[in-house]
Amino acid sequence: MNLVYADEQGNLFDHPDWLALGRSGDMIVELMEDELIPLPEGATLVGLPFTRPIGIHAASGEMRPLPGDVQAVGALLPQGFTRLCIPSYVKTDKTQKLPLFGYSAVVWKEDGFYVAAHKSDDPERWNPLNCDPKELNLQVDRLLNKYPENRLYKHLSNCALGYECLTASNTFLQRWEGAVPVSFSCNAGCFGCISEQPDDSGFPAPQTRMDFKPTVTELVEIMLEHLNAPDSIISFGQGCEGEPSTQAKIIIDAMREVRSRTSLGHININTNAGLTDHIRGIVDAGLSLMRVSTISALDDHYNAYYKPRGYTLANVEKSMRYAADKGVYTSINYLIFPGVSDREEEIEAMLGFVKRTGLRFIQMRNLNIDPESYLALIPKAQGEIYGMKQMLEIFADEVPDVVIGSYTHVPPTPVR
Repeated sequence: MNLVYADEQGNLFDHPDWLALGRSGDMIVELMEDELIPLPEGATLVGLPFTRPIGIHAASGEMRPLPGDVQAVGALLPQGFTRLCIPSYVKTDKTQKLPLFGYSAVVWKEDGFYVAAHKSDDPERWNPLNCDPKELNLQVDRLLNKYPENRLYKHLSNCALGYECLTASNTFLQRWEGAVPVSFSCNAGCFGCISEQPDDSGFPAPQTRMDFKPTVTELVEIMLEHLNAPDSIISFGQGCEGEPSTQAKIIIDAMREVRSRTSLGHININTNAGLTDHIRGIVDAGLSLMRVSTISALDDHYNAYYKPRGYTLANVEKSMRYAADKGVYTSINYLIFPGVSDREEEIEAMLGFVKRTGLRFIQMRNLNIDPESYLALIPKAQGEIYGMKQMLEIFADEVPDVVIGSYTHVPPTPVR
């Protein structure tokens, strides 16, 4: 397993005299053969600025940073793949923070690049190569011309064409899971929010949050366009917005209008589920799918990352239990990080949370964050660290009826 590095111009190399390593939390770890898979189609290799890779010098057996003006390299995995280790590196400037991406360890073997990852889902629908730019541009133009006064379509056109957001692109291509953002405000102050950061955070937000309150008519137009088949999904709650349930009234009014005109497809909400009364209203209006974002089932860890305003993890659990009892197919958007999510206490707490809430699906999502900043924010490990591969195996054994995947699916059994 040769160490992979980048020069100052961004050219990639493997070093035949250095063995690659990985990292779990703040620990440098050996990469196991059964943790490595060929670099998936749709993955991106990137240099990590202000870093140098750490490896083992084969001749001396010494573990140390690779000398020279070089950068560590990480892989950004497509949907469907769960990372098992982050890249092994040391920062050359500890004041600098890495851009908000989910970096995975990458090595070179005889026949190409390999990454420390596990295939958790079918990546086909979320492969960027399946989004034809010409067709997307045509469909963006068509819907903007059809609904010239709809500000949401204008907003989503930038998400699709500017940010290359696949969920926004699906809205214009009218397929699979499409986006209908609704909220400019939030009841949490997530440490790694991708759409809004405090000026002193040190993180440049990679997306711009929507800055207007849409009307019920704007929502209904998008929803009716997208809900055109039994397996179509339209989703509130996107990376370019705040917490959708803060706009519960217009969501409820739009859902009722849409469901009075079509029964096709599924209405989903991606939410932190902290506003239990609002979630109840949305559920009662005809919600069929709910995906709840969480990073931990431990209060101190959850609160450190989400910085919730006016709600607790207990509210989240209550919302999920209510939705499940009403027949909503519930899942969690589980933000995972090697060396943290695989801690003994985290696994035990999450298994209890899964069983109490009656959720049906765990979406393993690689946390996009600067590792040093995140590790400094959260509690230290209290028990054994099992490794991400074993964590996935524990979940499969302990909650065998809960699906492990990576993105929202149409439920295998009918929902209300």
